[in-house]
Amino acid sequence: MSRAGPRRAGPVLRAAAACGFLLLLAPLVVVVVVSFSAGAFLAFPPPGLSLRWYAALLANGDMLAALGTSAVLAAMVAALSLALGFPAAYAIVRLNFPGRRLLAGLLVAPLLLPTLVLGLAVLLALQPLGLTATWPGLLIAHLTLAVPFAVRILATAIGAVPAELEAAARTLGASPLRVALRITVPLAAPGALAAAALAFLVSFDETVLSLFLVGPRLTTLPVELFRYAERRTDPLVAALSVLLVLIALAVVLLVERAAGLTKTLSRE
Repeated sequence: MSRAGPRRAGPVLRAAAACGFLLLLAPLVVVVVVSFSAGAFLAFPPPGLSLRWYAALLANGDMLAALGTSAVLAAMVAALSLALGFPAAYAIVRLNFPGRRLLAGLLVAPLLLPTLVLGLAVLLALQPLGLTATWPGLLIAHLTLAVPFAVRILATAIGAVPAELEAAARTLGASPLRVALRITVPLAAPGALAAAALAFLVSFDETVLSLFLVGPRLTTLPVELFRYAERRTDPLVAALSVLLVLIALAVVLLVERAAGLTKTLSRE
């Protein structure tokens, strides 16, 4: 008995999908066009085309310093999210202990709170410790958002590893640590890479939490962009937005090529 292949989308569904894509991409197209404007103010359509605002962006020391801060901070958040998230995800998926469901719920709890409430709570917790406007304070704040995402993806990746392989390794005399390092970690590596990429992007793009914790000498790129947009309305904002979109796209394409991000996330 032959199985019927997947049904092809009809013209109505295709038209609806095309309209949806256009609706989602239209703002991005406008931002890209405005970023090449030759005018002195945000306007669409632009009065002319020029690269002047990309040159102005490269000459803006505050923006470049904030970009470096955000990149380093996001890389640290990605590494620590893996270091903290992998043991937690393994415990949730593979171990059976009292409070396992409670632990899983607590790890997801930061995602259920409004970011404004979470930012205020982090500020009240870190201010008595003198960690506001410091690297450790920003790192802790961003980890509160990045770790739950990492745990979710890592739990899916670890759950996809056949438990029989781990059991077979243990029956052959391998220690639990050796099983984890030689069996679980290599097979879950694509999921770990996807979790690191998502943690990087979450940290790199985070604005609300950073607004509560930055200072005059330490700021992130989204906060600097927010402050710049409050003072001025020139197309440099659009040029920086295009740069941020390209960075996010580059990270996603790199992970997709290296580990198959779509397949990893579709297992959930």
